[in-house]
Amino acid sequence: MLKMTHPVKGSALERDAIDQLTAVLRKVPFLESAKFQRESTRGDSRADFILAIRSQSINRRLVCEVKSSGQPRMAREACLTLRDYIRSDVRDYPVFIAPYIGPAAAAVCDQYQVGYFDLAGNCRLAFDQVFIQREGFPNPSVQKRDLRSLYSPKAERILRVLVTAAKRSWRMQDLSDEAGVSLGQVANVKRLLSDREWIEADADGIRLRSLESAVLPILKEWAGNYRMERSTARDYYSLKPLPQMEAEIAEASRQLQARCALTGFSGAVRLAPAVRYQRITAYVLGDLTALTDRLELRPVSSGANVTLLDPYDEGVFYGSREVERVPVVSPVQLYLDLMQIKGRGVEAASAIVEEVITPAWR
Repeated sequence: MLKMTHPVKGSALERDAIDQLTAVLRKVPFLESAKFQRESTRGDSRADFILAIRSQSINRRLVCEVKSSGQPRMAREACLTLRDYIRSDVRDYPVFIAPYIGPAAAAVCDQYQVGYFDLAGNCRLAFDQVFIQREGFPNPSVQKRDLRSLYSPKAERILRVLVTAAKRSWRMQDLSDEAGVSLGQVANVKRLLSDREWIEADADGIRLRSLESAVLPILKEWAGNYRMERSTARDYYSLKPLPQMEAEIAEASRQLQARCALTGFSGAVRLAPAVRYQRITAYVLGDLTALTDRLELRPVSSGANVTLLDPYDEGVFYGSREVERVPVVSPVQLYLDLMQIKGRGVEAASAIVEEVITPAWR
C-alpha cells in the first residue's frame, strides 16, 4: 500500500493535481511510499513539485510541471523545461500536468518522452515497471471564452483569409487590412492559434502550418462552434427550375447592387458535386424586399425551395467566386454551412475538403 506524506500548501490547481496523481498511483500495488517536495530549481530550470516514490525495485522522482492550460504550445514549453531539468539525475521522470491535455498536446509529450497527467482523467506514465495510460476523457471545463474569441465574427474573418490563402505568409498589417479587422484582433487570433501550434512564422510573416497539422483541425473545431442560425433565414417558393432561379437571383442582385452568393447544396454542386439538391440557399446583403418582388418569390412557411439568408457578418462573402456567372461562397464557407445541414450535409462538406480545399494546400 502506497504511503504518502502530506504536501505543503500550493495553488488550488497544484493541490488538485497532487490529489489525483496520488489516487492513480495508489492503484499500483507494488509501490510502497511517496514523498512530496514543493518547487525545486536546478540551474535555469524549475519544477513545480517532485514526487519521490519507492518500492523494493523502484527509486524514482516524478518531476512535475503544472500549467493552467494544456494547449500544445504550453505542453512544448513544459517539456523543454522538464527535459533540461532531469538531465543531471537518472532517477528523474518528467511529468506535464494541466487541467486538460488533448491528443495534440499528448503527442507533443510523447515526442519529448515526457509523461502527462490531466485533471479530466487522461494520463500516460511509463517508468520502470509502471505503465499507466488512460485516454478519451473529455474536457470537463471547455475554455469557452477562448473558443468565443477564436470563432467570433471578426476572428472568423481572419481564419477565412488564412485558410483561403493556402500557404501564403501575412504581415500583421496586411492581414488586418485583408480581413477588415483591427490589429488588436489579429494579435488576439495569432495568440490563440499559436497556443494550439497552428501557425508558424517566417521572414515574410505568419501562416498556417500545413493541411494536416492546422487547416483540418481548424475546420473541425470551427464547424463545431459555428452556428448558421446567426444569419436570418427567409423561405420562399418559386415555380421556375432551380438553375434558372439561381441565375435570376444573381442577375437581379447585380441590377439592385446587392451582394449575393450561393451556399449549401446549391453552392456545393458547382464546386464538388456529391449530393442532389431541391432547394436554393443563398446569402443576400441588400434590399431583400426589392429582390424578392422582382423575382416574384412567394414567402411560405412550409414547402420552400428557396432560402435567402441575411448574413450575420459580411465575412461570409470573403473568397466567393463566380461559376457560370453565379456567385458561390468560398470553399471554407461552403464547408461550414454544409456541416450544419442534417442528413447528407456532412457528405457534401467532406467532398469540398477532399476536392477543393486539400488540393489548394498540396
